[in-house]
Amino acid sequence: MKKTFFIYYILLSCGLTACNKDYLQRLPESAVRPEDSFKSEKDLALFTKSFYDAALPSAEGVYNESVDNIVKTTLSDELTGKRQVPISGGGWTWSNLRNINYFLENCTNTVSEEVAAPYIAEARFFRAYFYFDKLKRFGDVPWYDKVIDQSDEEQLKQPRDPRTLIVNNILADLDYAIEHLSDTKSDEKVTKWTALALKSRIALFEGTFRKYHTEFNLAGANELLEKAADAANQLMEGGQYKIYNAAGKDSYGALFYSVNSLPEEVILARKFSDALQIWHNVNYYTITASYGKPGLDKNLVDSYLMKDGSRFTDKPNYTTLTFKEEIQNRDPRLSQTIRTPGYQRIGGAAPVAPNFGNSVTGYQLIKFVGDMKYDNYNRSENDMPIFRYAEVLLNYAEAKAELGTLNQADLDKSIKLIRDRVGMPNLNLQQANSKPDAFLEKDYKNVQGDMKGVILEIRRERRIELVMESFRWDDILRWKSGQLVTRQFKGMYFPSIGKFDLDNDGKDDVWIYEGDKPTASGIQLLKLGSEIVLENGTEGNVIVNSHIKKAFDENKDYLYPIPVQELQLNTNLKQNPGWGN
Repeated sequence: MKKTFFIYYILLSCGLTACNKDYLQRLPESAVRPEDSFKSEKDLALFTKSFYDAALPSAEGVYNESVDNIVKTTLSDELTGKRQVPISGGGWTWSNLRNINYFLENCTNTVSEEVAAPYIAEARFFRAYFYFDKLKRFGDVPWYDKVIDQSDEEQLKQPRDPRTLIVNNILADLDYAIEHLSDTKSDEKVTKWTALALKSRIALFEGTFRKYHTEFNLAGANELLEKAADAANQLMEGGQYKIYNAAGKDSYGALFYSVNSLPEEVILARKFSDALQIWHNVNYYTITASYGKPGLDKNLVDSYLMKDGSRFTDKPNYTTLTFKEEIQNRDPRLSQTIRTPGYQRIGGAAPVAPNFGNSVTGYQLIKFVGDMKYDNYNRSENDMPIFRYAEVLLNYAEAKAELGTLNQADLDKSIKLIRDRVGMPNLNLQQANSKPDAFLEKDYKNVQGDMKGVILEIRRERRIELVMESFRWDDILRWKSGQLVTRQFKGMYFPSIGKFDLDNDGKDDVWIYEGDKPTASGIQLLKLGSEIVLENGTEGNVIVNSHIKKAFDENKDYLYPIPVQELQLNTNLKQNPGWGN
């Protein structure tokens, strides 16, 4: 079995158009006979396990978010406008799909369809997951629901199918999965509930994409938004999940640093284990300078409401408050996402202040950061959430708001539950719509209509609740808000150079100086102009990467280019608009 499966993997690692046919022909066909590997239900279960590692994001694929939420010392090509048409690769890879389709073609050769149905459902879930990634990246792509023979020129040179067909097929796969997957909860195996969560995610993405990207002339936005709300509501009505709050006022933070994922809220997680020597790097990522010194952007920090539900940005002096002033009486999720006064490491003996040596903005991340014993390189073992209930609640509220059918009862069973965890007041529909937030209006200029105010507030809620979980790029794309990434990224505000107490303990933590380096210990020394840059010379917000121009082309950057090699191998493929060939 192990030898046979290894041969499968060699075959499946080839792409579609770029696969070397001579190499394929050298493999002994007898080594991959389906009848040798799909004889029993146990064989089906073993094969479907291969889908998980191949499809689901790594830990870094969850926590290593950047875009405009989290700022680093370097910028991706997506933010600088320097993306180019790649020669090969570029996300145009199909090996995982071949693996899935191979299974679907052969899993009932010996085993009955009734016995195979849950495993077929699992495979179709992962085919939907695979194609959602391709849809987000490229838009139109070829739809393949069978293994392509290396000599089948017609299939190998298939043109791109319209995204409408891709979405319909994705939803058909998910509907089958919802019907045939187990309804027993599991945070490490896909279930009916996982499929409903994915359906709500995909339908919301595509519904809002079609609504805001009118340049593509795509119909059916409202139908998709209804499907998103319905899938989310089915999961909500199922009563299997709730917002985790067992850790009291610290429950939001505890949800992410818990070593084992918390199945009350986490629907599916990527599992890690010290005992099994399966680790990731989140602690090291946030406490060293090795990974770009990540920190929240000032715009996001400003977005957090006050604890009483009022808007921080309604304060007349909000732009010139020092760190220890601006974090007072804020949404508690802020102090469970970054270091704030009184923060103490798990396993630490004393409070620690934000460290500019590890965070370029000063807003140093603590979400997902566990015990100090995990601080060495690649030694963290806390599970990473791929789907969690809070996202489903947000999907539901947003879909209803975009449809224009949202009422207060909908908010009471969605946004309220998320805010209750941290003791925040509920979102009031009438108040939000009667006076939309001017701060948010500047960011999302294309939101209009009677539901404008509440749509803006739900976007605020989503950004805050899901920060560092790698949703932001997809959200910016579907909302047609690419210009957000071109803003100047900023950090803390300093009224002057000199010494500053960041954590309000009576001791100075940072000394911004000019000229010769002072002789001092127990304080962060930052030389103005090199180690730290302030917006207005000797005062203002910390400025990050001011020397690097950011750009986003509205005419092409919402989709990625197809690699040159693929266009040459398959002349029926057409490049995405604006990318040339």
